[in-house]
Amino acid sequence: MAFMCAAGKHRRPSRMKRGTARAAGVAALTTTGVIGTLAAPALAAEPAAEQTGLTPVITIGDSIADQIDAQAVAQKQAAEEAEAQQKAEEAARKKAVAEAKKAREEREQKERAAREAERKRLNAYVAPISGSYVSTGYQSSSSLWSSGSHTGIDFHASTGTTVHAVGSGTVVEAGWGGSYGNQIVIKMNDGTYTQYGHLSSIGVSVGQAVTPGAQIGLSGATGNVTGPHLHFEARTGAQYGSDIDPVSYLRSHGVNV
Repeated sequence: MAFMCAAGKHRRPSRMKRGTARAAGVAALTTTGVIGTLAAPALAAEPAAEQTGLTPVITIGDSIADQIDAQAVAQKQAAEEAEAQQKAEEAARKKAVAEAKKAREEREQKERAAREAERKRLNAYVAPISGSYVSTGYQSSSSLWSSGSHTGIDFHASTGTTVHAVGSGTVVEAGWGGSYGNQIVIKMNDGTYTQYGHLSSIGVSVGQAVTPGAQIGLSGATGNVTGPHLHFEARTGAQYGSDIDPVSYLRSHGVNV
């Protein structure tokens, strides 16, 4: 036979029902994580991560955080300083390379200029007597010369006046030349020859190289002369009889006579 409670009547839950309800409540609180202060101490304890499935959050103190921040700032500053140092070293290297290149170019330019100046000097021609003039012209007629005409030009000069090589060349004769007195003959670098006669003194020797303006002797009145002067000839060969116009010769080399 079935027993039913009378309608409208409420009975106190049985002990079994109360136990079941309490267990269900605890389970619900545990699942939601909401355990109040009224819970029993055993139930209020914080569940382990493996029990709840939640990842615990680690909280660090302010002092440790400050140390980490300071370390990060120091590392950043060190990196910036290293980068700045590297840039400065690279800039210094580039500057040194540029300065070395500039110095090398300037040195090479000076050397080229010096070589060019020397080349021009060696290729230049000068008058055999400085500040003088032609006193007797080329091919002038007179019984004083065995050929009947002057084979060179005479420059006015007193005894002891410095005589210059008119250009670069090599001495091929230096000594007594008969009617020319003391003479010097130079083979010029262009293949022509120049002769200097009636010298009072000879200052060079055969085989010696000379440059434009070099002192080769002193003017005088040796040989067949009527007074001191310098006899100058331009020639196609070393010997007498190969003379060419000395005025035209000097002018063709830029000498104003």
